[in-house]
Amino acid sequence: MRTKLSILFVLLVTAALLSACGTTAFPGYQPRLLSVNGRAEVKITPDLAYISIGVHTEDTAAAEAVAMNNSQAQAVIAALKELGIAEADIQTTNFSIYPYEKWGSENENLGTYYSVDNTVYVTLRDVDSLGSTLDAAIAAGATNVSGISFDVEDKEALIAEGRLLAVADARTQAESLAEAAGITLGEVYSLSYYNSWPTSVYYDNKGVGGAMAESGVPISPGQMTLTVDVSVSYAIK
Repeated sequence: MRTKLSILFVLLVTAALLSACGTTAFPGYQPRLLSVNGRAEVKITPDLAYISIGVHTEDTAAAEAVAMNNSQAQAVIAALKELGIAEADIQTTNFSIYPYEKWGSENENLGTYYSVDNTVYVTLRDVDSLGSTLDAAIAAGATNVSGISFDVEDKEALIAEGRLLAVADARTQAESLAEAAGITLGEVYSLSYYNSWPTSVYYDNKGVGGAMAESGVPISPGQMTLTVDVSVSYAIK
């Protein structure tokens, strides 16, 4: 009798545990799922531009090469500030000096020269003034312009919009598939997302000249496309 009561007690406890935990308590249980991928593309008009602007000088004397470079670089920075660009948006990213042997057109050794480079990274918050900014920098003495790229200041709002659109796209696909298969969707079982932020580089020229400054620099930021992908699994009722 005691053995039968013990077995009955174990069965009752097991049933209670299974009832509390639900069906997922069964080892190896796999819920029925419908998995879909959703995508959204958000068109973006850039409101920021980034530019690297440099000054390159050379001389047989290192001190003279540095002095010339400092004078031109200061003139370029002054010109940028006159356009209303904040000092915090002008950052020095490179200053270098190195000697090299210079050779003439007839392969004659012209001696040791010193090459000096000073580059600033500029954040431009008025994209429409990009062309005139380059004109002013080149006129002030800039010799190198490279890596013009565009960006958007408020990324989070655009990414959030993209996520909503991508999830809605996934839901539309899931409902269409469920209707075709004659099943009913349940709650979301899992969800993951990935966004790809666009990067645009428009111009990369390390040898600009005065003619460019005289004629103006036409730059068009155009549009960029933010892509958001989601993977959603729905339980099937």
